[in-house]
Amino acid sequence: MGKRRFSGLEVTLMVMFALMSAVAIVLVVLFVTGEPGVLKDETTEVFVPQCPSIPLAERVDCFPDAGASKLQCEQRGCCWSPLDERNVPWCFFSTNHGYTAESVEKPSPYVMTAQLKRMASPSLFGADIQELSFHAEMQSNNRLRFKIYDAQRQRFEVPHEHISSLTSDPSSPISNTLEMTHKPFGLTVRRKENKKVLFDTTMAPLVFADQYLQMSAKLPSHNIYGLGEHVHQRYRHDTNWKTWPIFTRDAFPNGGTHNLYGHYPFFLCLEDESGKSFGVFLMNSNAMEVTLQPAPAVTYRTIGGVLDFYILFGDTPEQVVQEFLVLTGRPVIPPYWSLGFQLSRWDYGSLSEVKNTVERNRAVALPYDIQYTDIDYMEDKKDFTYDKVKFSELPQFADYLHAKGQKYILILDPAIATSKRVGDSPYLSYDRGTEKNAWITESDGKTPLLGEVWPGQTVFPDYTSQNCIDWWVDEYERFSKEIKHDALWIDMNEVASFQKGSNKGCADNNLNYPPYTPKILDEVMYSKTLCMDAKQAWGNHYDVHSLYGYSMVLATEKALQRVFGGNRTLMLTRSSFPGVGKYSGHWLGDNAANWNDIKWAIPGMLEFGLFGIPYIGADICGFFDDCSEELCRRWMQVGAFYPFSRNHNAQGYKPQDPAAYGPDSTLVKSSKHYLTIRYTLLPYLYTLFYKAHTTGETVVRPVMHEFYSDSATWTVDQQFLWGKHLLITPVLHPGVDKVWAYIPDAVWYDYETMEQLADRRNYVNMHLPADKLGLHIRGGAILPTQRPDVTTTYSRRHPMGLIVALDDNNQAAGELFWDDGDSRETVKSGSYIHYEFSVVYGVLTMQVTHDGYKDPNVLMFENITVLGVPHPPKSVSVTHVSSGNPTSTVPTSNIQYDGAKEVMFLQGLSLTLGESYVVQWELELEVNQRFDCHPEEDADEAKCKARGCIWEQSTIEGAPWCFYPKDYGYTVTAVNDTNSGMTLDITRNKKYRSSGRPDSPDSDTLRVEIRYHSNVMLQFKIWDPTTDRYEVPVPLSVPPTPETDESKRLYKVDVTHNPFGIQVIRKSTGTKIWDSSLPGFTFSDLFIQVSTRLSSEFVYGFGETEHPTYKHNLNYHTWGMFSKDQPPGYKMNCYGVHPFYMGLETTADAHGVLLLNSNAMDVTFQPTPALTYRTIGGILDFYMVLGPTPEMVVEEYTALIGRPVLPAYWSLGFQLCRYGYANETEIEDLYKDMRAAGIPYDVQYADIDYMDRQLDFVLDPEFDGLPVLVDKMRGEGMRFIFILDPAISGNETDYPAFERGTKADVFIKWPENLSEEIVWGKVWPDYPNITVDDSLDWETQVEEFRAYTAFPDFFRATTAAWWKQEILDFYNKIKFDGIWIDMNEPASFVHGTVGGNCLGNPLLENPPYMPPLDSQKLGLNHKTLCMNSEQILSDGKKVRHYDVHNLYGWSHAEPTYDALLNVTGKRGIVVTRSTYPSSGKWTGHWLGDNFSRWDQLYKSIIGMMEFSLFGIPYTGADICGFFNTAEYEMCLRWMHLGAFYPYSRNHNGKGNERQDPVAWNSTFSEASRDVLNIRYSLLPYLYTLMYEAHEKGSTVVRPLLHEFVKDKTTWDIYKQFLWGPALLITPALDQGVMSVDGYIPDARWYDFHTTKEVEVRGQMLNMPTPLDHINLHIRGGYILPWQKPENTTYYSRKNPLGLIVALSDSGTAQGSLFWDDGEGIDTIKNKKYLLTSFTAELNTLSCQVVNNNLDPADRLTLGEVKVWGAGSVIITEVTLTDAAGTAHPLTSKHDPDTQELIIDATPKSVRVDQKFTITWRTSI
Repeated sequence: MGKRRFSGLEVTLMVMFALMSAVAIVLVVLFVTGEPGVLKDETTEVFVPQCPSIPLAERVDCFPDAGASKLQCEQRGCCWSPLDERNVPWCFFSTNHGYTAESVEKPSPYVMTAQLKRMASPSLFGADIQELSFHAEMQSNNRLRFKIYDAQRQRFEVPHEHISSLTSDPSSPISNTLEMTHKPFGLTVRRKENKKVLFDTTMAPLVFADQYLQMSAKLPSHNIYGLGEHVHQRYRHDTNWKTWPIFTRDAFPNGGTHNLYGHYPFFLCLEDESGKSFGVFLMNSNAMEVTLQPAPAVTYRTIGGVLDFYILFGDTPEQVVQEFLVLTGRPVIPPYWSLGFQLSRWDYGSLSEVKNTVERNRAVALPYDIQYTDIDYMEDKKDFTYDKVKFSELPQFADYLHAKGQKYILILDPAIATSKRVGDSPYLSYDRGTEKNAWITESDGKTPLLGEVWPGQTVFPDYTSQNCIDWWVDEYERFSKEIKHDALWIDMNEVASFQKGSNKGCADNNLNYPPYTPKILDEVMYSKTLCMDAKQAWGNHYDVHSLYGYSMVLATEKALQRVFGGNRTLMLTRSSFPGVGKYSGHWLGDNAANWNDIKWAIPGMLEFGLFGIPYIGADICGFFDDCSEELCRRWMQVGAFYPFSRNHNAQGYKPQDPAAYGPDSTLVKSSKHYLTIRYTLLPYLYTLFYKAHTTGETVVRPVMHEFYSDSATWTVDQQFLWGKHLLITPVLHPGVDKVWAYIPDAVWYDYETMEQLADRRNYVNMHLPADKLGLHIRGGAILPTQRPDVTTTYSRRHPMGLIVALDDNNQAAGELFWDDGDSRETVKSGSYIHYEFSVVYGVLTMQVTHDGYKDPNVLMFENITVLGVPHPPKSVSVTHVSSGNPTSTVPTSNIQYDGAKEVMFLQGLSLTLGESYVVQWELELEVNQRFDCHPEEDADEAKCKARGCIWEQSTIEGAPWCFYPKDYGYTVTAVNDTNSGMTLDITRNKKYRSSGRPDSPDSDTLRVEIRYHSNVMLQFKIWDPTTDRYEVPVPLSVPPTPETDESKRLYKVDVTHNPFGIQVIRKSTGTKIWDSSLPGFTFSDLFIQVSTRLSSEFVYGFGETEHPTYKHNLNYHTWGMFSKDQPPGYKMNCYGVHPFYMGLETTADAHGVLLLNSNAMDVTFQPTPALTYRTIGGILDFYMVLGPTPEMVVEEYTALIGRPVLPAYWSLGFQLCRYGYANETEIEDLYKDMRAAGIPYDVQYADIDYMDRQLDFVLDPEFDGLPVLVDKMRGEGMRFIFILDPAISGNETDYPAFERGTKADVFIKWPENLSEEIVWGKVWPDYPNITVDDSLDWETQVEEFRAYTAFPDFFRATTAAWWKQEILDFYNKIKFDGIWIDMNEPASFVHGTVGGNCLGNPLLENPPYMPPLDSQKLGLNHKTLCMNSEQILSDGKKVRHYDVHNLYGWSHAEPTYDALLNVTGKRGIVVTRSTYPSSGKWTGHWLGDNFSRWDQLYKSIIGMMEFSLFGIPYTGADICGFFNTAEYEMCLRWMHLGAFYPYSRNHNGKGNERQDPVAWNSTFSEASRDVLNIRYSLLPYLYTLMYEAHEKGSTVVRPLLHEFVKDKTTWDIYKQFLWGPALLITPALDQGVMSVDGYIPDARWYDFHTTKEVEVRGQMLNMPTPLDHINLHIRGGYILPWQKPENTTYYSRKNPLGLIVALSDSGTAQGSLFWDDGEGIDTIKNKKYLLTSFTAELNTLSCQVVNNNLDPADRLTLGEVKVWGAGSVIITEVTLTDAAGTAHPLTSKHDPDTQELIIDATPKSVRVDQKFTITWRTSI
């Protein structure tokens, strides 16, 4: 508090003193500048200022003191240019002032140093320091520090207790952020991501004199916030030449520009709409001023210390605050009770009056926790005493309050009276302090300085002295035993004195009268404080004055710890400095009861949020002056939302506690109303303080911090937020009931009415009558609540609740922190509960993330209110996750719904605090809950109702108009439940008609079997037990015995009875990952349908078709699945069928679901979220794996369907193919050109043009020389692959393949009851003895020139034997190493059969329900066989092609792979076009006949990631495209991308220009060579990944979400991918781009090309990507094996093995190597391989051998080891210790800039199959 007014005599004396002081200062300056021995300007030559031509806004004032004139300006060597306005400097700096930088050095990549020498120029104020030192360092990725100081003498520096404890953790080279200009010296600070200039000091010279330091910097925007402590009438600064002094001062916050209680040289600058922001903190405690000018720019002028700047970088304003608090200390969590309302006043007069105030406010039931007493409780205002007359019962007062659950806080000031106590008794506190030398002294360092404060003459404790701290702690402990209280308020600690300087005045010297005095209040340094030459332990008061409050806080913290021990208590201070928030709160000082001060309090609170003191508020209703009822009412409304909510007024004014206005007053009613809301929301407010304490988030938050992309929010400062989610809009003007309020761009709900606002991103005229304040909840919020009471003591015993406010996506999130509210360091000790809440699609997850506290009140969540619920809830269920997942239905009596407001109320829930729950509601009439009853195109009302369904139109695109009634489906009639599963009988609800497809009769009774196969896998199968229905003959690997121990299973299965449905629940979270208890389940002969709710919108998989994104779009999209010769296209069913998906749950857990059904089918997604399967035959046979990580899902899925084949090593090399080679000479020429260009290349193909008339196994005469060429190429390390199609010509007179096949009866025929004939088709083979006329249309060519073909039935063992024999015969004619099988969907160029007459049941060709397939209206037999064709399984069972069509490619794969191995005796590779689950056991896959288009690049990434899910890791797309002519840039970009396909093949179609790497120009060839060299160098890593896929089922091409599933940003990424866990590939995928925005997940990453660490994490990074470049990053913590590349793998495999050791933040890494002969059969089974494990830790790389059984010819020696992140301290010694223990010194090269250490072990010939270690050491 402070005095209100000065007397007239005082004012007169002050004026006289000021005049005398001015004269004295002039004399002192003249004297000092002439005194020998003092640093001064040595210029003797005539100085000619070099005056720049710059905008007025960029002038920097060279004459900040008074009295500028042309003469005086030029004497300072500055430029004089007067104007017609005074705020622009007339005298400004020339460009030849300042310093020059010399001896600039970079001792490490993160540090820059220099020596600065002053340029010869006149001085401003004398004593310029000639030589300075400069030191700058990147202390962290987001913090730059630079410091300028005297090179010769130690100057005062702030002894900050938190900053001094920090250690640097640099990861970004300083050169990316800081540039130095040498003459004159200047600094340019840039944002490293985009090189934007943020802080540019080159605009004006550095001035560094003994008592005048100045630096200016240009800023990137006018959005400047902070600096303090002042009253800023607006939160965003006015940059129109405003100067703000900073020097702690007991002054009134009355709206002037003067300095106030705290010292904050910190500001935040919002750069633009991106949200990117930075902060600038000058660590300097001397008196200073900061000028903001319209350049925009900032100028600092301080009169001591050093220039110690910290620049803090953030992507958002919040991040900048968080960085500032990492630097200065994150705020304390205040005790819970301190968030209650508080009453205080100066001079109640007596304790009786205090109690009267307490009682009258209790009587009106005002929520009210804390009562204060000000200095009037003291005896004569002396600390550590109490008035034993007026406050005689004060020792019992705390108990009086505690009895009603209230708390007591008292005040202490620092100044200690020298006078005796009443009755002339000794004032022992003073005596003991004197004995301990606890006081600030005069300049002699001995005599205590005397001043005057409230008790009269006083001394001033020196809290920087340990003696004083000990004294203070002791006195406080003594006093606390006398007067019980709960917390402490410290005041007057600027430090304030009512005398100027001391009772003796102040000496005439340069500390009390410095050469320049900043524009502080009164412009006298010691005004209302102590002499500047007073001595303290930390230094002269001149230097530490502004640290007085800070040092008092540190001492008081020790005192509080002594007195309160394990209790948290509370401290409240008036004076502060950065870091005070770590221990204390603050109030905004001695304001007044006027409408200005109620307004200005909001910018003040927002600023202290920036400064790290979130426990902040203003004196409600004003400290000085009487407060009107209207003003106090409005102030009580807004004050109810101050974090520190205290009503406090001054001596002599009318009482202003709420009850003083009358118990029935509108003020009391309004105050109670909003304080009740405050108390309801205290769990939310308390959680915000937890976030502030743990992350540095703000509590009271500017709207701009959340909505920075909206420039309208940049100046909003008459509204504020609590955290992200609560918008407070007070009335701040008299006589109004409307407020012009801004509604940011979000969904908002009125807190009181619960209605959604219609407006957003707009100003509204908000109606706020006398008793109302604007209070709005942001959509997306979940706010924890508690039933309020009159104190927190009582409210904490009441039930909890939640308010859920749904956003645009019907989602919300929140959290809760809860502890005992009073104990110290509960976060550190773990004694707390933490919840994460989320709502997605009607499912509220209440997940306990930490459970370290049990509330003694056994609290329950009682009520949940959900805002924005568009329809009434049909049902609500609660799953108790923490106790085995029992699910209960909430009684309808506990559910209320307000349709007008769209609010759902759930009451009486009794959910125990500290336990996890899932609350799920299903809404009636919600459009996205409709399930389509008429998926065919021609739906109308009559057809709909004929199916027993509901017809209702909708305006939502895609939503069904015909949908099932809620009980449509089946009912459970019998259940047999065992510990290994369940069996059920279910019966169709015959209330409804059949499914509406008369040709597909319904099954009325079905059997359901649920099997618990393992802890992570279950199966549920539904079939008709009365009929023999087809089941998929693909064998799966299920455990031999089920998991019968329920406690081990990750899942729980529930069955709903009517309608029947299966629910699978993840036990750990309560999430329902499958819920088919939905209407519409249909099981008929030729149509089966089932729907399930999904756990989230994040679903991946289903194929094969071209998807535009990796994550499925759930907005009513249907995807057909039926294998077909169909090039990739949107919604086109392609070559394979994979009815498998992976689902991500909102908890970041993952699961996978396989429908084992091979009939034509489709799946429909809808935004419920839900999925509907429709298939036209077979049964429903679902398998589910529980993960819980995405990688584990794939591992578990491949364990079920079969692990992927291990391809031959050479098949990982680059491959070339083309459809349209004219003869072997073209192939030979290509081979020679590739070799000449030095492009790595392992495999050459021949497409069907090598065949005579496209006949399998017959060589075209044009390719007679091909066998010789193949032998030559293979002899030089190459490999060859030929294509084989399944269709065999039947029109030949001498064709052994057909003849032997006919004899063995291998071809597909009609059923015997229809015909004994082969089902003839037509494919590529031509008739004999014809010439094909290519000018004819395709259909005519097929009819006239294509031969009849037969299709082998590969299910039969006889077919496999025939196929192998044909391959063997062909191998004896021409050698090959792999086989490419194509056209095996199976494809035919006629529809069904030659002539088109499909025999048998026509419904099989055109079933009652036709999925939305390509050529849907032409029937299933379009471009394939008749569906009634007969195939015979290996067990002799006859099946219809209708059922097994999708298995044709699958059945083709194993016989081909077996034949290849048998014929060649080597592993080789088979590549197939058509696939089904488990095809990956034998084959790889390419993504089909794609197009040369830009979109095919990113779609190929999606395709590869999907086939990773499907268990086929050896995959890739035709590089540069198959159809159409490739374009140069696109093909080059595709070569870069394709170099990282596991299956890397450039292939194009007939009739197009060549597109192989040597078909373009030398630039193209060289770029292709370079990127393929990178691929080849990493093939040991890729091969190891293939091994891990083969053994463990892990993915090779890996989506980012598989590694970073907790980061939901990765859930949508599909234009980047990983190789395994460690190589991130970010290709350029668009035409004309030269940079790519790629996501850098939250890990340490190194640029592969530069080896430097990337400087961002968990955010997008713009990566330069010229045409010859692809962005590659290696993840820290991993070791990648590599080899020097060669032109084929045959040669590269012979090179030594290198290692890339990419160190993590902790300096560790791990990796492995799998190595065998590269092509042997069953090398793993026979243990004929090497498997090693590499680890790096503590500067040591170790190799451990896991398995070692290589042939000597395949052994590897160790080559070059590259250690990335090895540090910037030079490594001087590297030693290798081999298996025998022998140490070998190694040659190394260390680059401290890139931090790469290269170790060459090649000369030592150390074998990799033996144990070794490598250790590196620095000289330090």
